[in-house]
Amino acid sequence: MIKEKKVIIKSPQTGKELLKTVSDQLHSSLTSLKAQLGEKKFEKRIKKAAKILVAGIKKKVAPKVKKVIPVKKKAVKPTPKKPK
Repeated sequence: MIKEKKVIIKSPQTGKELLKTVSDQLHSSLTSLKAQLGEKKFEKRIKKAAKILVAGIKKKVAPKVKKVIPVKKKAVKPTPKKPK
């Protein structure tokens, strides 16, 4: 049997989810700073830093596709000339 790879397409994260993700990553990477500052100051600084970092991220907007509507040309009938 042939095994198919399933591709999971992630939907864009909302602002809150993105903020939480960034703050969790900062929290885990800066654990040594936590001991120096204390719990409360550390949490405030992490929150501020995450907010600033997320503000710089622009959401990707799908480019708009213009629909081309074909224009039907009408056949032009020659106008009959009146005899003089």
